Amino acid sequence: MEKDIGKINKNDTTDIIFRIDDFGGRTGLTIREFVTSERYTGFTKSGVRILATDFPKFKEMVNSVQEEDLKESEKPSSEEKPEESKEKLPDY
Repeated sequence: MEKDIGKINKNDTTDIIFRIDDFGGRTGLTIREFVTSERYTGFTKSGVRILATDFPKFKEMVNSVQEEDLKESEKPSSEEKPEESKEKLPDY
């Protein structure tokens, strides 16, 4: 059984595909990259599989993310340098 849920465009050649499938007799949610290029068209090894038994916990974690958490924070200007470590490493 395969049921495509949707996709998110990652870049010009890659989409992230969400699908429910049955792999090895175990149902789960698969999230994988799908590439369309001159050299190769198909799924890559990049991705993750959430077993149906783990899906409630996964869903709870995703739903706990607030939109405010995803907003980009202000980046320091290029003139500002992070404080350098004052710890001296031993010479060998």
